[in-house]
Amino acid sequence: MIFDRHEIHKKSYKMNENMVGVSVLAAPAPAAKALLAKRVQEMVLYGDEPPALYISRDDHDATDGDGDGGDDFSSPVPIVDIGILSCSEEPFTKEYEEELLKLNSALHTWGCFQAIEHGISSSFLDEIRKVAREFFEQPMEEKNKYSKTVAGFEGYGANPVPEQGQPLDWSDRLFLDVCPPNQRKLQFWPQTPTSFSDVLSEYTEKMKIVTELTSKAMAKSLNLEENCFLKQFGKRLIVQARFNYYSKCRRPDLILGLKPHTDGSGYAVILQDEVGLQVFSNEKWYTVPKIPHALLILLGDQMEIMTNGVFKSPVHRVLSNSERDRISIVMFYTPEKGKEIGPEDGLVDEERPRLFKKVKDYADTHWEYNRRGMKALHTAHV
Repeated sequence: MIFDRHEIHKKSYKMNENMVGVSVLAAPAPAAKALLAKRVQEMVLYGDEPPALYISRDDHDATDGDGDGGDDFSSPVPIVDIGILSCSEEPFTKEYEEELLKLNSALHTWGCFQAIEHGISSSFLDEIRKVAREFFEQPMEEKNKYSKTVAGFEGYGANPVPEQGQPLDWSDRLFLDVCPPNQRKLQFWPQTPTSFSDVLSEYTEKMKIVTELTSKAMAKSLNLEENCFLKQFGKRLIVQARFNYYSKCRRPDLILGLKPHTDGSGYAVILQDEVGLQVFSNEKWYTVPKIPHALLILLGDQMEIMTNGVFKSPVHRVLSNSERDRISIVMFYTPEKGKEIGPEDGLVDEERPRLFKKVKDYADTHWEYNRRGMKALHTAHV
């Protein structure tokens, strides 16, 4: 039997926060490095049994469903109408103020929300999903033209090798640097489908409108100057696109598409085609439901820092599924390289003292802790 239940990792959402000052550069596991040279799609295609290094769930955790959301807790993840928030001229309407309160509550309680009426057409969102699926459905020989290195980020393949003892993710992905434009490594941008580059570039432009509007609304909901977060991100903010493919899995009770983690970015915008994403709240995992053409906006650690802990960076994960595959497209937004960020002054007072110090390039620190299954936010505490 390939699965040793006694060696399964402890509850995977219990991320270690007590490693301040230790080295986080230990060598990755050789076995994991060898496995990641082979795509999950290949293993499924050839009928391979999932290797034990992919096990990341235990008996207690495995009771929360098989990835279809049917046995999971009904998700109360809030829905926010971005269309209402786009009408921000003073005097504010009652409808606008109510939606602003809803946004504030969502990010304070959940750290995420489902955005509707965001201004991107359903047909275009269907188009970028189509392009993503067409890429992953190509022969392996074609996809491998854009392969990343085993330890690298950008390109096609699996997540970079985690450190010894960390489970692997049951997924393949295409990760691309999008902004600043002069940082794009076009050798990783697929030539097939032929429309890939144009569609991603157009998606990036459309998403810029959505994210700038959302950043301003977040600031207003906290009674801050509307451009304050945009200023912290900087004019050369980093935008990265991640196309995820979650293959069918024979053992969704033991294996995750993506391990529990928080994001090291400022925030992410997620377009999903099927359920599978879960958010951890109040000691429970909640499945994010599929709302056609909605965008899930999910905060990362750097927004928790900028808001002095008022808004939360949620732990989340992706389930695997034995009956169907799943695709998601994620756009990550991170402050520009070398730019110092910290809590907004308007969110620091006697009642709420400063919780975080100023940091720069936090995403690099986050990754080094994340690859060991650990949170990094404590490194920014005062």
